[in-house]
Amino acid sequence: MARHIVIGKGPVGATTARLLEEQGHEVVLVSRSGGDGSTALDVTDTAALGRAVRGAEVIYNCASPLYHRWPTDWPPIANALLDAAESAGSVLVTTGNLYGYGPVDVPMTEDLPLAGAGPKARVRVGMWRDALARHRAGRIRVAEARASDFFGPGVTGNGHLAQRMMPALLAGRAVRVMGDPDAPHSFTYVPDIARALVRLGADERAWGRAWHVPTAPPLPIREAVGRLCRLADLPPAEVGRIPWWPLHLAGLVNPMLGELREVRYQFDRPFVVDSRAYTATFGEAPTPVDEALGATVEWWRARLGR
Repeated sequence: MARHIVIGKGPVGATTARLLEEQGHEVVLVSRSGGDGSTALDVTDTAALGRAVRGAEVIYNCASPLYHRWPTDWPPIANALLDAAESAGSVLVTTGNLYGYGPVDVPMTEDLPLAGAGPKARVRVGMWRDALARHRAGRIRVAEARASDFFGPGVTGNGHLAQRMMPALLAGRAVRVMGDPDAPHSFTYVPDIARALVRLGADERAWGRAWHVPTAPPLPIREAVGRLCRLADLPPAEVGRIPWWPLHLAGLVNPMLGELREVRYQFDRPFVVDSRAYTATFGEAPTPVDEALGATVEWWRARLGR
């Protein structure tokens, strides 16, 4: 039984911690606020973090700073985790995303240049380059698991197939979405992210590079809504498009909405991730899409009491 430290109690961190516990490991789930089975810890408190990770085989960075504060909050968190992992001799596995590639016209693979120009893209690219530099210097062992938009049990406010959609859908109302509802879009199932994180921490073939989490073929949001309705045994829901201009206006007073301008391209055009390299290397495929969507429906029904 090994000791594992999971940073962040959001859906990815909590699911990763449960998976590790099911495998019989000692797991410490850490969050800034504590609660929900986690230990309260500010990871930028380097002394406290150093004590917490002592003896850890793997540290999983599943932290999630406030979206509009990424440029200021991510660098100290990322640097503290690099220092802690180096000091403890732990493998560091980071939950990444696809922002670093920026707008592209092809399915995204891990060998695409990290050309994203927005502030959130730049901060994620910088985090990975700093980690990779330490790995190449022999100071630390690192890997990054890059996923597309999360969905599944536990995903609520920030998920596009979650709070923005599921209550209306399960109530039989129309669903309104950002961007083009007919553009192909990749969604990554949270249990598949957790499974990939655990794999990357344990398999030395994974270290020193980024991997795309196993992700099912892309679904236009309109098709995803149709499948969710069918799995919920509901009539097809009407799908409407939210214009960007009111979101931009709302962003003047709501920082979260204001940040959507940088990632608008992800919803106005095809946004497709290619995860075949991971599957070919580790032999793990994504959860079948209807199975994943069905679990999402059941979780939301239980949450909403419907």
